[in-house]
Amino acid sequence: MKQTYIIGHRHPDTDSICSAIGYAALLNRHGGNQYIAACCGKLNAESKYALSKFGVDEPALVLNVEPAVSDLSRIHQDRAVGSTPTIDVIHQLDEKDIRNLPIIDESGKLLGLVSEHGLARAYVSNTKMDTLAVSPIPVETLTRILHGEIRVKKHDVLEGAVYISIDALHVILSRITEKDIAIVGDDEPTQLALVSAGIAALIIADSAPVGQRLLDAAEARGVTVIATAADAFGVANLIHLTLPAERIMSTDVPRVRMQDTIEYVQQVVSNAKYRAACVVDADGKLIGTISRNTLMEDAAKSVILLDHNEYGQAVQGIESADILEIIDHHRLGAMTTLKPIRFDMEPVGSTCTIIAKRYRESGIAPSKEIAGVLLSGILSDTLGLKMSTTTKVDVDMVAYLSAHAEIDAEEYA
Repeated sequence: MKQTYIIGHRHPDTDSICSAIGYAALLNRHGGNQYIAACCGKLNAESKYALSKFGVDEPALVLNVEPAVSDLSRIHQDRAVGSTPTIDVIHQLDEKDIRNLPIIDESGKLLGLVSEHGLARAYVSNTKMDTLAVSPIPVETLTRILHGEIRVKKHDVLEGAVYISIDALHVILSRITEKDIAIVGDDEPTQLALVSAGIAALIIADSAPVGQRLLDAAEARGVTVIATAADAFGVANLIHLTLPAERIMSTDVPRVRMQDTIEYVQQVVSNAKYRAACVVDADGKLIGTISRNTLMEDAAKSVILLDHNEYGQAVQGIESADILEIIDHHRLGAMTTLKPIRFDMEPVGSTCTIIAKRYRESGIAPSKEIAGVLLSGILSDTLGLKMSTTTKVDVDMVAYLSAHAEIDAEEYA
């Protein structure tokens, strides 16, 4: 739902505050968009008294309407925990058609970022290593990645060097330890010898048969056995992709906050090598990711200005906002807009008078509370209808509002 802020001038008075509250209430009665009464400064004692008397909440404090990250309608939510295998990160990047994936810990805090470039660099680096190995990985996860089947399970997690049975058996046996993993094809004597050596796991590649003698030996020696249709070198390539995301991620990730302006974030993203930035909260927890495409959205805040029509009196950042309407009772200022807007400026004593007229003309009766705050605005700006700027319209609207507020206007003034 589109939000529109209805806001008065800096150093707000009672007319500015109460007209914003009254007009937001009227527009929200029509349904559709959400209209929020706002102010860009602290309320004075008179305004607080008026709101308190009629049981009305203070308007939202909005000090700047320059577009911020919080105004973006779409922030990428994709992420993965640090223990996610590299191959699953690749699948997620491919399925979501994205170039970067934030990595978080179990509590949701941002750890780093895996990029397409980083993936390629990590894969090349891993394949250059003399020793193939797996980081701590659940047996079920390794089996899924290998598109295999667990034939004997004696471990929950595997971690260690990985050997392919291409060297002479005595060479492998001289190197392998009880934590390590061996990849073997259709060679039962070698399979049995490796199991007898007391390794952690045996991967039977290339859909080779898994004999009962091997299964019995594995059970006796506490060796996990996984069977897969992939050949030995295919298994080795897949094992390279079991590395957890936290081992291949980059940590120099640009971080921005929801309150940061779009202008600032554009600079951050354009200067970042990832062409992206991660949005985090005060605790460092990931909210989402912003890319260059995200920043193409028009995120300008929609505003309606009341009780003024000059830049010097307006909320900070008004030049970047989408002004929909101006309602005022002062002189004409020098404010300009990029597109036509509704401009209602009447020679009356109060902006609340104009808002009250809107209620009467629309045939919508204000609530007792809203009538009370609008009445307060008129009486404040006209000094109880005694100012020289007071008009017959102000007098008529005071009578109209006091009836709905069920209050004696003269006594209240």
